[in-house]
Amino acid sequence: MKVPFVDLGSLHRDIEEELHPVFTRVLKSSAFVLGPEVEQFERAFAAYCGSEHCIAVNTGTAALHIVLASLGLRPGDEVITVAHTFIATAEAITAVGATPVFIDIDPVSYCMDPERLEAAITPRTRAIIPVHLYGQTADMDPICAIANAHRIPVIEDACQAHGAEYKGRKAGSLALAGCFSFYPGKNLGACGEGGAVTTNDPDLAQRIRMWRDHGSRRKYEHQFSGHNMRMEGLQGGLLAVKLKYLDRWNAQRREAARCYSEVMAGAQLDLPVEMPYGKHVYHLYVVQSEDRESLRQQLSSAGIDTGLHYPIPLHLQEAFRYLNYSKGDLPVTERIKDRILSLPMYPGITTDSIQHVAAELQEKCNVG
Repeated sequence: MKVPFVDLGSLHRDIEEELHPVFTRVLKSSAFVLGPEVEQFERAFAAYCGSEHCIAVNTGTAALHIVLASLGLRPGDEVITVAHTFIATAEAITAVGATPVFIDIDPVSYCMDPERLEAAITPRTRAIIPVHLYGQTADMDPICAIANAHRIPVIEDACQAHGAEYKGRKAGSLALAGCFSFYPGKNLGACGEGGAVTTNDPDLAQRIRMWRDHGSRRKYEHQFSGHNMRMEGLQGGLLAVKLKYLDRWNAQRREAARCYSEVMAGAQLDLPVEMPYGKHVYHLYVVQSEDRESLRQQLSSAGIDTGLHYPIPLHLQEAFRYLNYSKGDLPVTERIKDRILSLPMYPGITTDSIQHVAAELQEKCNVG
């Protein structure tokens, strides 16, 4: 029995009749970049997140970059974030010439540990980027309290947290700005690349809109040198359709996670934990095993695809060697890197598939 890591084909087949008219509308209007389809999506996604503004861009990386650029970050500035994340979080920091400062994570949520934050703040700290990882938000109240005391803006990296909640509020509405990726495999994924920024700050929203379109308010009038980070019209239209199903898909992910946790309750594994402050949407279902590589090989032999998110933390990557971090600097991050394993997770994953995964885990990890 083959169990893919994700199954985008079945997801799109279920709503194919609603997706096809988007292609027709965009072709007829020739609004291939920005335009009414993108504007409709921006309004809908802002309302969904509980934010006043949504600015659609071409990638999640661009979303992070464009917020930092709009805040005026430059060489010599520092941005505090975590090393247990995709490189895009730190790439956005270096793209504006600033320096990433990595702190350790909470061992249960895998997100920024608020207790490590204060000590990392210096006179050069200009922003803090907690990462809502695997579909669960960071503990935002203590993070924002520390940031506010130092008058430092907080930017949510919500690229894996579409629809996740913190104390009843959705990711993307918890700080100055929220940054999302709509890469196809995300909980809300485009049929290509896409990203967005959400914010309640009208001045920041306007500056971000200008940054994404060459620093202009009107065509051929440029207030500053910006970038081309515009969302395509087609992706905006497709995302507007898919947004209507996001809560349903997240509910299916949560049910799959419940099923996984139930059938693997006796396993010699560390299973994901939904933190008491929030609602997990399980972009990934990540377990920990002392014998990760052997377990991964057994699952592969049984036709079960898995993933590693992420096997090399950023502070130990060659790309950031110049920052002079060493092994041992972030002990929690470094401990889990050799233990984490992402199991198949997507809307519509069948009970049979989950039980097949569990059967292999039972053989290897003494489940039951």
